[in-house]
Amino acid sequence: MNAKESMYSWHLSLRVDRPVEGCTIRPHSYMYGKKLDDRDTSSSHNHSKICREPPPNHEFSYRWFRGPTVEPCAYEGCPRRTSFSPHDWSKHALGGSGCSLQCVSTQSSLYKSTFCNASCFVKAWKTQYTVQSNIPQARSSTPTRRRAGSYVDEDDARSVGSTNSARSGMSSYNPPGTPREISVDGPNTPRNVGDPSQAGYSEYGSHSSQEWVEISRAELYIPHVDDVGRKLKLEAAAYSVESGELLMHRVVKTDLVLSRTPDPEKRNLVTAKSAAGGGARFRIVTYNILAEIYATQQQYPYADLWLLSWDFRFQNIIREIVDVGPDIVCLQEVQADHYESHLYNAMHEAGFEGVYKQKTRQAMGMTGKVDGCALFWRRTKFHLIESYSIEFNELAQRQVTTVMGLNPRSEEGAAILNKLSKDNVAQLVVLELAQQSMASRTNRDPINQVCIANTHLYSNKDCPDIKLWQTLHLLQELETFVMARGTNLPLMICGDFNSTPESAVYDLLSRQAVHPGHPDVNTGDENGPNILPDAMSITHSHMLGSVYSSVLGEEPKFTNYTMQFKGVLDYMWYSTQNLRSLSAAPVPEESILTRHGHALPSTQYSSDHIMQISDMQIVGGGAR
Repeated sequence: MNAKESMYSWHLSLRVDRPVEGCTIRPHSYMYGKKLDDRDTSSSHNHSKICREPPPNHEFSYRWFRGPTVEPCAYEGCPRRTSFSPHDWSKHALGGSGCSLQCVSTQSSLYKSTFCNASCFVKAWKTQYTVQSNIPQARSSTPTRRRAGSYVDEDDARSVGSTNSARSGMSSYNPPGTPREISVDGPNTPRNVGDPSQAGYSEYGSHSSQEWVEISRAELYIPHVDDVGRKLKLEAAAYSVESGELLMHRVVKTDLVLSRTPDPEKRNLVTAKSAAGGGARFRIVTYNILAEIYATQQQYPYADLWLLSWDFRFQNIIREIVDVGPDIVCLQEVQADHYESHLYNAMHEAGFEGVYKQKTRQAMGMTGKVDGCALFWRRTKFHLIESYSIEFNELAQRQVTTVMGLNPRSEEGAAILNKLSKDNVAQLVVLELAQQSMASRTNRDPINQVCIANTHLYSNKDCPDIKLWQTLHLLQELETFVMARGTNLPLMICGDFNSTPESAVYDLLSRQAVHPGHPDVNTGDENGPNILPDAMSITHSHMLGSVYSSVLGEEPKFTNYTMQFKGVLDYMWYSTQNLRSLSAAPVPEESILTRHGHALPSTQYSSDHIMQISDMQIVGGGAR
């Protein structure tokens, strides 16, 4: 091939997650070109075509269609014949199978019957009988399989750029300003999916044209109750920005639309032995909500891709938080773009105000793909007085230059900075009661403010010394902050500490010191430079209690529950001289956590962590 006659392969990728009632579904669509060499010009792939130029700047238009009602499973005993709950359609509920099956034996009474999984097919096969048929027998009676989440079908095969049209060059021209629908001007151009005379295909059989109904031309679509139990069809078309010409188009179908996830089970609170007196009460929660950038199938292979999607999990998470009726909410692993686009607006509508602090590292890919901490308070309960953030990278810089007197560019200084700079952050707010407590005989000097700290410490299990360093410096910062505002400012420290109750972090928080022989203090040279002071100097003046240990007598068995790790990482600490823990919600039993999944996240619990809930009371005069 002459170098001047370069050819390009155009590709259009289109994917949508499984639709669920009330959860936004968004097309994952992009078009790209690949320069071909001599060997590539003689072949092509589905959803591609060969042209003389690379793809121009383009934009997409979309059309959504609702399909006919279908029978999801031919086995009469299958619960999925009448239920479209996500609990019944997860990989866990289907016995690990992500495939639907269709009987292809023409001599069976089950011919062309579709089953949601292999188990239902086996059960139905026991009731089948032989029938006479003029249809040629297939080579095998083994049922054909369709993998759940596979959206390619006959409609998709007819898309522009399919094998039949791969060498057709540029598709038919649509002048700028014409309606964005697929033209049918040439033999190589696919049929117009939106044309009622040509619609009606379903993998479950032929249906009349009226059964595929156009429902939207917006990019995003939120399924509602009328969509449940049906499939949706998405038609995406790429147009040249300059000329308006149709470049490529593609059509995909979704899996059956699932119904809204059932409401989370109510978590009862266990009440501690109450004491007389005391001031205002408030409910506080802490929750690591699992950022989308970490919710991958590589990390959670037991979870369906659709239940890991943020649009599905967000609806469950916000409902779980709001249903608890908290006054203060501490969240970790809040993705920056999701705070702006989802979380803040939803919490504001629920009556909260909030602040956000993202980690100090660069985004993972596109802007906003970095997580951080968010802290909310109910507007009718509290007013914000002060708000600050703590960057542990900045504290590390101060430690190296001011405390240790090292040049950060020296070998030793750079090594310590490199070890300590893990981008973790903490939030600090002072909230004042909107309805302030008045002096009384039992509470002569009422306290009307509370200080809340929210943090997420370094996650690497092999670096306990870094977590201990972060905890020590967080406590030192809080000492300075609280002392500057009087010694009677109540304090709570909440978050994901990535440390178990056996760790030095836990000892420091609960006992104000760490034993010199603790293994977390003596990590050895293999962990890099020593970053900790002498063990006798690892101390603080806060008198702190753990909410769950105080109320329930011990920490939970776990606050993080995955296949790789099951243990306690999350805590709520409080200053015992001016706060009292009134109640705590026990973590659900393991049998409840695994009811709808082998581990978390699942269709019931949309994070791999479990929310902690407590009722607190402000007390004065050193009352406990």
